[in-house]
Amino acid sequence: MKVELLAPAGNLERLEMAITYGADAVYIGGEAFGLRAYAENFTVDDMKSGIEFAHKRGKKVYITMNIFPHNDDLKNMPDYIKRVRDLGADAIILSDPGVLDLVKRTAPNMEIHLSTQANNTNWMSAKFWHKQGIKRVILARELSIYEISGIRQNTPDSLELEMFVHGAMCISYSGRCLLSNYMTSRDSNRGLCAHPCRWKYHLVEEKRPGEYYPVYESEKGTFILNSRDLCLIEYIPQIIKSGVSSLKIEGRMKSSFYVATVVKAYRQAIDAYYQDEDNSKTNPKFLEEVSKASRREYTTGFFLNKPDSKTQIYNTSSYIREYDFIGVVIKYDSDTKIATIEQRNRMYKGDVIEVLNPEGGFYIQKIEWMKNVDGDYIDVAPHPQMIVSMPMLKEVQKYTIIRRKSL
Repeated sequence: MKVELLAPAGNLERLEMAITYGADAVYIGGEAFGLRAYAENFTVDDMKSGIEFAHKRGKKVYITMNIFPHNDDLKNMPDYIKRVRDLGADAIILSDPGVLDLVKRTAPNMEIHLSTQANNTNWMSAKFWHKQGIKRVILARELSIYEISGIRQNTPDSLELEMFVHGAMCISYSGRCLLSNYMTSRDSNRGLCAHPCRWKYHLVEEKRPGEYYPVYESEKGTFILNSRDLCLIEYIPQIIKSGVSSLKIEGRMKSSFYVATVVKAYRQAIDAYYQDEDNSKTNPKFLEEVSKASRREYTTGFFLNKPDSKTQIYNTSSYIREYDFIGVVIKYDSDTKIATIEQRNRMYKGDVIEVLNPEGGFYIQKIEWMKNVDGDYIDVAPHPQMIVSMPMLKEVQKYTIIRRKSL
């Protein structure tokens, strides 16, 4: 059986993008009990629509319930679990033993996945959770490929293993962080992380309060807790051979452009492996493609060995943005070869654009002309989500991404 590609979806559009661009499954959060309070998240109606969209295409939807709940959180949880069950969700992701017990009693046939928040780093722990009814363990990010292979070799085939292959890295152990709670009273373990690991820091000596000593790595200061982003697309063959069941992309708060670009690159890398399983190398074009999404500098995290000082970014917390998401195709007329596009960033007549279809590669063309909804020719599309039409060199489809190298 092929390894699963699991993608994040912060809202209904991103779910549709993830599925369309090649994800086998998505993980989403409702309006309660997940760890991304500042993602848009899913209303019940959106959750229903998303699950139907995925199931019609033979894909799966997993629901996150991975907060560490307090007593008050338990009151409405049984009703929420029943609602998720009735909507047809394929699994619930959780981290707390009490929530596990509640799901087993409330929805006994529901598949249950153990969140990375549970810090699973060894095969005995994985076997323990499997005995409690866990179908899949999402491994802690603090594991090497050798440790992951060891867990697979010492656990039953009936237990699925999932690992992160791409996205932001938390400075704290598998995301169990108290920094945000301490500094801002926003609990990262309840979906409210303020990301203080990305802030700029200075040194203070205890007998000299108020005297801030800069810690310089460059003239811009230092971001001593600021990790690079994880990217393992170059190691797809080794990962699949380790025996894991699912490859997970981080990013429920990321854009539709990010989701489409990253998912497609990993989809192509995975498919390329299965077309030639003797090949131990990944085509460099996949790394080039995934790098077109907004990102920090990349790291392999713990995958090859323990991270060192080079894993951190000391001079900035900004993202690298080499491409702009300027539009998405909502309709295409194959007779006239005209596409109707919803604008996402300002675009101009004469722009050289890359057209990324859900299937196949991308191609490059120039915007020869644009019309607005009134049929008037325009030189620029300046208004957010304005609808324009333009000729396309090749056939496109709904959800096709229009991107441009940053000006």
